[in-house]
Amino acid sequence: MKKLTAYVSGRVQEVGYRGRVVDMAKALGLKGMIENLWDGRVKIIAEGDDEKLKWFESAMDLKNTLIHVSSIDKEYSAASGEFDDFGKLVTKGETDTRLDTAASYLKDLIVAVNNMNENLGGKMDRMEKNLGGKIDRMNENLGGKMDRMEENLGGKIDRMEENLGGKIDQMNENLGGKMDRMLDKQDELLVEVKDIGQKQDDLLVEVKDVNRKFDKVLDKDIAELKGDMAEVKAALRAKGII
Repeated sequence: MKKLTAYVSGRVQEVGYRGRVVDMAKALGLKGMIENLWDGRVKIIAEGDDEKLKWFESAMDLKNTLIHVSSIDKEYSAASGEFDDFGKLVTKGETDTRLDTAASYLKDLIVAVNNMNENLGGKMDRMEKNLGGKIDRMNENLGGKMDRMEENLGGKIDRMEENLGGKIDQMNENLGGKMDRMLDKQDELLVEVKDIGQKQDDLLVEVKDVNRKFDKVLDKDIAELKGDMAEVKAALRAKGII
């Protein structure tokens, strides 16, 4: 049996360090005590088997969110056998076991919160990356669809203009042919009028008859012309030209 006397420096008071050391010492079956010193250090006396004391010496070097051991001054000597258990010496004004336990729980909570923040940050980064990729692909697909739609619309407009141009040209040709036929008929009527100059009565009758024929032909041609013009206007309105 040996006795280990250690003086621990660092952030070791009012952070739950003594409670952790008591738990470790009892788990190893050691006997002794731990107390806070006025200069900020912690004094530890532990008695037990040499091998268990070596494990205990290594375990007391704690470093976590709340506790940070900076140095340990230690010495070994013969065990005195004065201790029946391992406990904590508490002087007036010091925290008790419950506060040390609360400090230990607080440390565990801080570690858990930090881990949660790290995990959440990683998930947010991955989510942002995935969302950015999806938005980029959506923009690319939308851009391609817009380009194809623009090409199709342009082709339809070109074909519409070609068809409309062809109809207008055909209408002009038909109108020109009808005007030519009208002029030819008028010339024929004039020749007939000159040929019947000797017979005034018959001429008047024939002239009236010719005028009636001319009126019918003219009315018909004008009606056809109005119909063609109406079709042209309708087509232009449908295309938004007029």
